[in-house]
Amino acid sequence: MKKLKIAIAGLGRIGKIHLKNLAGHSQVELAGVMDIDANSKIYAEELGIGFFTGNFDDLIGIPGLDAVAICSPTDTHAEFVTRAAMAGKQVFCEKPLDLSLKRVKEVLRTLEETKVKCMLGFNRRFDPEFRKIRELVSEGAVGDPQVIKITSRDPGPPPVSYIRSSGGIFLDMTIHDFDMARYISGKQVKEVFSRGATLVDAEIGKAGDLDTAITTLIFEDNTMAVIDNCRKAVYGYDQRLEVFGSKGMLMADNKFKDYYRLYGDSAVTGSLPMNFFMDRYAESYMIEINSFVKSVVDGTEMPVDGNDGLQSLVIGLAAKKSTFENRLVKISEIHL
Repeated sequence: MKKLKIAIAGLGRIGKIHLKNLAGHSQVELAGVMDIDANSKIYAEELGIGFFTGNFDDLIGIPGLDAVAICSPTDTHAEFVTRAAMAGKQVFCEKPLDLSLKRVKEVLRTLEETKVKCMLGFNRRFDPEFRKIRELVSEGAVGDPQVIKITSRDPGPPPVSYIRSSGGIFLDMTIHDFDMARYISGKQVKEVFSRGATLVDAEIGKAGDLDTAITTLIFEDNTMAVIDNCRKAVYGYDQRLEVFGSKGMLMADNKFKDYYRLYGDSAVTGSLPMNFFMDRYAESYMIEINSFVKSVVDGTEMPVDGNDGLQSLVIGLAAKKSTFENRLVKISEIHL
């Protein structure tokens, strides 16, 4: 059976995860890597990849290339996806496609015109526990879902230099939670209300962003989701989800390095949650890229597509508008 010939653009933290996972895939031939950092060549060579370039056009010009995984910085995503689509290469792209709604719509038009499929890297959809919650909700285990609660807190904030170009907390962090709310509920958001503050680091506020926020999403049927975020949780990477419905409640808890409990005469103690997103979601990243390969090989629809990215971006922009204007914002306002 012919192997899927894939190249990777960008060998930062996420790129290395995908490269390592693809390297062990029986249906994949890793054709090449692109990165502007020459040191990445050493990493690629260690995995037996002989083709390395600093030019994206050279990468997608590899003879017989079927697909490309775009893991480069956010400001390159739209351009690289467009070039790959014009070259007829199937695309996996880390989120977001772009921070501009107009630019995202342009990229989606190009994908439609070229008939190229693009999968967006919302990896949390592929976490086994979250997928089980989605499955049980769709089977009616909690009856009619009424409230979804998502807790998403990082162990520490990213560098302020990153925050200045990331689009802010709603577009670089909460955007995953917006996607999860849509994924778990199977519903579209109609209204957004957000409040945020700078409670962790004053420098984040000086950069024009927030580090703590609570967002309420109102779906089309008036059911709701509540998301709380903070860029610093001293006890680790806090990722929890709850669905409350007419017949009961579903919960997905944090993952821990181990699950022991020590019962003493004054307290019960145990391990803290995992402290890094690449540890917490290691399994989901593997399932995610395997799903992309399967979709390309089988010719089926991508499990997360460009429209999913568009919808989450719209919600994120509505959350920003709501916070800074201190009012409820209708999703229809952002589409104008």
